[in-house]
Amino acid sequence: MGAIEGFIQFKRETPLSRDPKERIGDYKEIYQPFSDEKLNHQAARCMDCGVPFCHNGCPLGNVIPEFNDAVYRKEWGQAIDILRSTNNFPEFTGRICPAPCEASCVLGINKDPVAIELIEKNIAEKAYELGLIKANPPQKRTNKHVAIIGSGPSGLAAADQLNQAGHEVTVFEKDAKPGGLLRYGIPDFKLEKWVIDRRVDFMKQEGVIFSTGTEVGFNIKAENILRNFDAVVLATGAGQPRGLNIKGDQLKGVHFAMEFLGQQNQVIGGEIEENQISAKGKNIIVIGGGDTGSDCIGTSNRHGAASITQLELLPKPPKQRTVLNPWPEWPMTLKTSSSHEEGADRFFSVLTKEFTGNEAGEVTGLKLVDIEWFEKDGRMTFKEVEGTERVLPCDLAFIAIGYTGPAQNGLLEAFGVDTMENTLPKSKNYQSSNPKVFLAGDMRRGQSLVVWAISEGREAAVKVDEYLMGSSALPKKDESFYKVEEEIAGVD
Repeated sequence: MGAIEGFIQFKRETPLSRDPKERIGDYKEIYQPFSDEKLNHQAARCMDCGVPFCHNGCPLGNVIPEFNDAVYRKEWGQAIDILRSTNNFPEFTGRICPAPCEASCVLGINKDPVAIELIEKNIAEKAYELGLIKANPPQKRTNKHVAIIGSGPSGLAAADQLNQAGHEVTVFEKDAKPGGLLRYGIPDFKLEKWVIDRRVDFMKQEGVIFSTGTEVGFNIKAENILRNFDAVVLATGAGQPRGLNIKGDQLKGVHFAMEFLGQQNQVIGGEIEENQISAKGKNIIVIGGGDTGSDCIGTSNRHGAASITQLELLPKPPKQRTVLNPWPEWPMTLKTSSSHEEGADRFFSVLTKEFTGNEAGEVTGLKLVDIEWFEKDGRMTFKEVEGTERVLPCDLAFIAIGYTGPAQNGLLEAFGVDTMENTLPKSKNYQSSNPKVFLAGDMRRGQSLVVWAISEGREAAVKVDEYLMGSSALPKKDESFYKVEEEIAGVD
């Protein structure tokens, strides 16, 4: 470990953010630089626990105490080697991961946890700065060809791993640029897209081929891919948004969140001239209290919205853990994002009932009612609070209540992949009902975190490598992990 009493000597400290009034004028990253000295102090807080629960909290199994110790000793080469051994893209996760590792940090029992995500980001950036991250093409090629469909975090991770195993990898992406959700879903103020471009450039130098603007079923057929490649990995995410299914949800001005966020990222990336969904001067309602809803708030503020209201069906979480939510579980506490700091009204325990509109078919309001949660037959349910029904003015509404599974665009059927009743594809050890086709990421396990998507891509790559070569030298998790994962994915 680093400093023996580091966790006593130093308090948790993270970078300051730019003033909200200033930062809503641009889409740049909101955080200010963090000095090497302060980072050293944060690494010194790691206690190198006998049982490091942070390992269990991290879906990738990052070797956290060891890279913290390397940062404390300023051994940047060792730090990036340790980090890259489990995480292909620490520059991504160090910016946008909700850090379940920190929720499991032993120090978090009675103090602020170690700033693991901050340390991870700075290891990656320091490694780039010092030239420690270099293109490293495989020494030998296997003459096996693998197609990756989708270039989000799971697809990129699978491509990176399989390329390092020596296979010829081609990534097919329907959009103009690689990145998937990273590029077209997450706002630039959380993840500037040069970060993605930098990594993709290295992957290209290492031999990965990117075929963008290529959508299966339109300008390339699934049967051609199956015929020309030895294995296929489907990693197109959970693109089917969950709808509200209430009266008026087809009115003009009611949109799924990704329609709005995706267009804005295309504007910033120079792909289109303007966002056809403008929040400027409008009363905005965001339905859904998660990260995507928060992103809609931040983007609406940058458009110059007149007002922003975020609605959440669930009760307002407590500020601190309750006895029913002990460490090291994920803390079900109130989260205030940088977008919330920039301005928005938040309402909890409200049920949306109906959108109202004008004769032109445009949304003008949202009827809602307060609800009261209670337990019935061992389950939580709710009832409407009498006399609280009201209509909020609404010129533009963004639905951000999650995804039900893969987009229903015929992709799975085209590759001969069977699905379950919940629309998720059937799989066993990442292999679909078509032995040549493998699955990774949100389309396999349902919507989840970027860090889980990277883990999925890595583990799917192991199974593809074993399928092609009979065995694999790629790093993989214990076999018990796969059994648990298949239970999560709902495999019979």
